[in-house]
Amino acid sequence: MSPYLEERMRDLSNFKGCPAPQPVTLKGRFVTVEPYVREQHLQALWDGLGGMAINPLLRYFAQPDFTGMEDFSNWLHSVAKSGWLTHIFRDNSSGKIVGMANYMRADPANGVIEVGGVAHGPDMKRSPLSTEVHYLMAKHIFEALGYRRYEWKCDNLNEASKTTAARYGFTFEGVFRQHMISKGRNRDTAWFSMIDSEWPVLNAAFEAWLSPDNFDADGKQKRRLEDIRAEISKEQAV
Repeated sequence: MSPYLEERMRDLSNFKGCPAPQPVTLKGRFVTVEPYVREQHLQALWDGLGGMAINPLLRYFAQPDFTGMEDFSNWLHSVAKSGWLTHIFRDNSSGKIVGMANYMRADPANGVIEVGGVAHGPDMKRSPLSTEVHYLMAKHIFEALGYRRYEWKCDNLNEASKTTAARYGFTFEGVFRQHMISKGRNRDTAWFSMIDSEWPVLNAAFEAWLSPDNFDADGKQKRRLEDIRAEISKEQAV
């Protein structure tokens, strides 16, 4: 029987739902995920996302371009009222805030949640920080909170986001056509997900990739995350 059919036949009669997500601190080897607190983080987050360069960085976000830091702050406040839990990323080596993401659209009764509003600042490029961030956030959802499904969605024109989702191990599920209006134009949305039955392989691949043994003296990866994941899947299928 295929893993898909096994999941369809899984007995969930005793599933009582999952805890609602709460602000959480998750510390890794390279980066720490922290709950966003305006008074502590606003200026550093704004700077870490490039100041007014935030608008090109967030070109695929649905909200209008920001006019300045206070406008950005007001947006963070508004999405918090709708249930988004904004978390910032702190580089362990420099102490700088380098990015953000949100746990959003939580459905605890069905064990489903999305990671969104993802913004990786310039200091996250060509580093292991982004991979570790999303490993830590997914691990918390599956292992600490027991969710069944973890979603990633993006503008279908955002090729970089789609490539990133696939690299992390999210499965592409299709495109929702005319899903919303974004910055005065139509947005088709690409949907991706991880599910709990896939997490053991995904987790093992993340941990192997993040291991010090996987980096050379210059900090470059020796094996790609996708290749490690494929090897683990093949080994488990034997």
